[in-house]
Amino acid sequence: MAKTAVKEVSVDEKLQQLWELQQIDTKIDKIQILKGELPIEVKDLEDDIEALRTRLQNSQNEVTELEEDIKTRKNAKALAKELISRYEKQQDNVKNNREYDALSKEIELQKLEIQLCEKKINDATAKIESKQGMLDETDKQIKEREKNLKNKKKELEKIIEETELEEKELQKESDKQSKKVEDRLLKAYTRIRGAYKNGLAVVAVLRDACGGCYAKIPPQRQMEIRQRKRIITCEHCGRILVAWENSSED
Repeated sequence: MAKTAVKEVSVDEKLQQLWELQQIDTKIDKIQILKGELPIEVKDLEDDIEALRTRLQNSQNEVTELEEDIKTRKNAKALAKELISRYEKQQDNVKNNREYDALSKEIELQKLEIQLCEKKINDATAKIESKQGMLDETDKQIKEREKNLKNKKKELEKIIEETELEEKELQKESDKQSKKVEDRLLKAYTRIRGAYKNGLAVVAVLRDACGGCYAKIPPQRQMEIRQRKRIITCEHCGRILVAWENSSED
């Protein structure tokens, strides 16, 4: 049984395939440029808000603990006052100096307890006032970022809504066109595209220069590019060079 002959793809056809793939991918790149840094900005804002909320919750927990401590200290202070009143009444009925001195010592201890409670209450109150300022500022920051996030999301959603269908169609075209390109060239194309922010791997010769890095191309090399007998890359940036009769800066 005779083998089916594999059609030989000319260099001219290979360059045309790469050029067409580049045009499709460039359109996809333009959509990504339209989105700009919005996806990253949205993610950063979401992370920032989450961190601020965690900080706010931790501070609120600390304030709650301080308020509980103040409550405990106030109860202890009230109890100490009750004990002082009780001990003072007992002093009126003591039988000897030893009992009187013992009660006086207890009264002194309770007075010290009151002083300690007052100090702890004042310290805790000062900390709460200090933290309240931070709580207010953190809450303000959260609201500002949430407002900013809402606007960024709205902007991004609008762009996605306007470009989603087009981007999907272009991606299908890109995948379809990629299958036409031989593996070796596709790998080279992908590698070169990844090396440059503008994603240009295949560029036309414009005004006697590389359309990617704008380095001048000697006349003899330009003639070889126009002949399309072999794949030629820019000696300066490594991009694949093409020269169509209708090539333009657009």
